[in-house]
Amino acid sequence: MDWDATSAFTPVGLALRGQPVHRIIRTLGDAAYMLLKDWPSDDGEEYVTAVKACVDAISGQIAPEQFRDAFLRAADEAGIAALTIVTMTARQTGSQPHIRA
Repeated sequence: MDWDATSAFTPVGLALRGQPVHRIIRTLGDAAYMLLKDWPSDDGEEYVTAVKACVDAISGQIAPEQFRDAFLRAADEAGIAALTIVTMTARQTGSQPHIRA
């Protein structure tokens, strides 16, 4: 089990309604904690799918990026704003750093 798999997991920034702090999910462990402890609702088809996909990714049955797709669908279902975090600097890419929605 790889709770801290980061090699293929593009970080996700979450803005939860009613909370002044934003969360950045960088690892499968971060995502599991968020889904099980801090998710605003534990029902919904996409939420259940994301929890299962998280378990599958941690156990190596699916790639972390496949889980990430399920996680983003669950965030959308729950009304959580999610942003892809781009970590490359302008020097590395030759362009301006940005955040994609």
